[in-house]
Amino acid sequence: MTNTELILNMLAEASTKDISKAVNPDTFEDNMSVAKQGGNVANVARKELEAKTGQKVVTSSNAKLLLKSKSSKNKK
Repeated sequence: MTNTELILNMLAEASTKDISKAVNPDTFEDNMSVAKQGGNVANVARKELEAKTGQKVVTSSNAKLLLKSKSSKNKK
């Protein structure tokens, strides 16, 4: 997972929290709707970034693999 992926994840979580505070959902279904709205904020940002850079944001890498490759480079 790249820094950009982590930032978009944080944006989705923060957006969901802020929308939840503003809307104050009552039911599970209301909370699901708020979560989808928060995720959509990050999705729109991701698509905009991909359009501007011409590169995909989402990668198949995960943090464990990235840390492992960095530590092996540092040992050399």
